Amino acid sequence: MIPPASSPILVLVGAQDIVNIAGAVRLACNFGIRQMRLVQPAVFDPWRIEGIAHNTADFVSRITLHDDLADAIQDCVFVTAMTARARSAKRTVVGPREAAAELVARSPQGAVALVAGREDRGLSNEELDRCHTLVTIPTNPDHRSLNLAQAVGILCYEVSLARAEGGLPLQPTRRETPAAPSARLELLFRDWESFRWLKELLPSHSLQSCTNWLTESCATSKNLKSKVLECFFSAFFQSAHSSSRTSRNSRNCRSTRSAVF
Repeated sequence: MIPPASSPILVLVGAQDIVNIAGAVRLACNFGIRQMRLVQPAVFDPWRIEGIAHNTADFVSRITLHDDLADAIQDCVFVTAMTARARSAKRTVVGPREAAAELVARSPQGAVALVAGREDRGLSNEELDRCHTLVTIPTNPDHRSLNLAQAVGILCYEVSLARAEGGLPLQPTRRETPAAPSARLELLFRDWESFRWLKELLPSHSLQSCTNWLTESCATSKNLKSKVLECFFSAFFQSAHSSSRTSRNSRNCRSTRSAVF
């Protein structure tokens, strides 16, 4: 019997086809996933889902509906998102096996989630930015697209293998400190938007880098404040250094023009 604490939560965002939802339900049951959360599905009919995925009534009865991804993962300390799209911002992208092992390794700290997006366009950039890591499934470059249920099945299978193998070895700490849940980070990022002086101090790309770094660093409830300070100081000095270098280059250009003319 797989213990509930080691089972990631499967989150489907904007699923459009009830057959895909039912397929994901079947695969979740096949590989020991115990919870599913749906974010604004196009249709949700438990009776039809069970009719497609037989003998899953108990699982289907535990499915919860949510208005957005932030609500669906608010209690999660680690979130992995499936995507086939490249991102302009620097983010951690891993393969299915590594992603599954990390989910299993993080599960003793609290709830963890595996997120899949819409069949036609996947997850938005904003939704991807709420996740700690991104996972891509290597496919034939001429045929990159995977059906939603197929992609879910691959990740669920890898999670099942990782649980059977015991996951990644963890370095024991003196005192276990729970990771900061997604909802707490969300409140922090919302506060940043209201700090006008912060926007004037740092360029927008630096603020986005801070947000991404804090999300990926899996800050704990105990060290969140110190990580924020570390992040701000780093971004500030990088910005100041860049401005100083630009100023020196500008002076050098003016000196060169004076010498020539």
